Amino acid sequence: MGKIIVAGIGPGSQEDITPAVLEAVREADVIVGYKYYFQFIEMYVKADCECIDTGMKKERERAEQAFLLAEQGKTVVVISSGDAGIYGMTPLIYEMARERQSDIEIVSLPGISAFQKAASLLGAPIGHDMCIISLSDLMTPWEVIERRIKAAAVGDFVTAVYNPKSHGRYWQLYRLQELFLKYRSADTAVGYVRQAGREEQTVKVTTLSQFDPEDVDMFTVIIIGNSQSYVADGKMITPRGYFRGERREKRGERIGQNIMIESFRTILGELKGDYALDHQWALLHAIHTTADFDMENILYTDPGAVETIFNKVKDGTLKTIVTDVTMVTSGIRKGALSRLGVETKCYLNDSSVTELASANNITRTQAGIRLAVEEHPDALFAFGNAPTALMELCDLIRKGKAHPAGIIAAPVGFVHVRESKHMVKPFKDIPKIIVEGRKGGSNLAATLCNAIMTFDDAAQLKPGRDL
Repeated sequence: MGKIIVAGIGPGSQEDITPAVLEAVREADVIVGYKYYFQFIEMYVKADCECIDTGMKKERERAEQAFLLAEQGKTVVVISSGDAGIYGMTPLIYEMARERQSDIEIVSLPGISAFQKAASLLGAPIGHDMCIISLSDLMTPWEVIERRIKAAAVGDFVTAVYNPKSHGRYWQLYRLQELFLKYRSADTAVGYVRQAGREEQTVKVTTLSQFDPEDVDMFTVIIIGNSQSYVADGKMITPRGYFRGERREKRGERIGQNIMIESFRTILGELKGDYALDHQWALLHAIHTTADFDMENILYTDPGAVETIFNKVKDGTLKTIVTDVTMVTSGIRKGALSRLGVETKCYLNDSSVTELASANNITRTQAGIRLAVEEHPDALFAFGNAPTALMELCDLIRKGKAHPAGIIAAPVGFVHVRESKHMVKPFKDIPKIIVEGRKGGSNLAATLCNAIMTFDDAAQLKPGRDL
């Protein structure tokens, strides 16, 4: 009885073929494989060895032929490029042995895979947890492939992409890029190698947003870095962690920010819907602060509200944030306020508030808003506690005394809370962020202010620079 040796001949260059595979090729009675790959081993094949070559998509025929020949007592070597166990012939040979109930001896010899060769040419992009995804949907439904792409992106895996493109499959790589950009920073390092280890070899390094799928064909392996990957001196590097602290210091990152980035990625991966970037940015902050995914149902933003208010901060027309209670002010990041030249004001403890409230039979928070409107009618108003204060602002808007740059409506409680939020919605010309229903709180109002002030970090999914 013969045997079948399934051998990975590496990515293409002779020096990348392992000694064990070379020995098997030299001793083979028969070699079976795709005809294109024989050029890489023909100089090692003995004179009386029979070489049976087939075209593409003939994998099952190759396997059947190997068993027929092995059953005749011959030593058959079945070759695949790279590692035969990675999208190669090895799984098929074992499956067919089971199907045929064959007792033919099967030996699997590993080879250097295409992604390993590509990685060595790019530098050190696979220094941490990684996965491999094939974009070929010939035998795997695209819905399954897309779920795996999303899991890789959310999980922050270094990701090697096989079979990225062919004449008939042109859009799948664009979709992968779109999904990764949803969950990863636009400046994520990306490297790709065409014809790794062969004469036509080309090596390129870019970023996720600058990567052009049109520059890729079926002979290309793509490696997408994780959140820690970077490019230095033309090489793509994914650190294992030994120098992480030093690198963070050089980039101005802090441990707290890194934790926040990972938290945002986790939340993004668990969201049920797809949202516009500025709404998504506010939603991520709200869920991060509360750990409450019901925010996905109750956080309302006017279309473009976050971006509109941010642009007012950016161009200097919005310089003041007024809050209903001091707890909201405490939660707004001081680093962001300083960086953007914005001040916060809470009039609750103003010396004239108690007198004003008593004279007009209103709450102290209402009185605080009246005083605030007199001095800052065009501020961003953020409410995290008192529905009566929000109702007071609505009344002053209707009277023409206030024209806010924006409103964050997140009072919390059981009395007049829902009504106060309904009251603010009709002001169509004022950008609004509303936590609907009874839920809210000072922490929510503050984090929504922070979301506005850091909106320029949203596309990069890189929160926390002002921590």
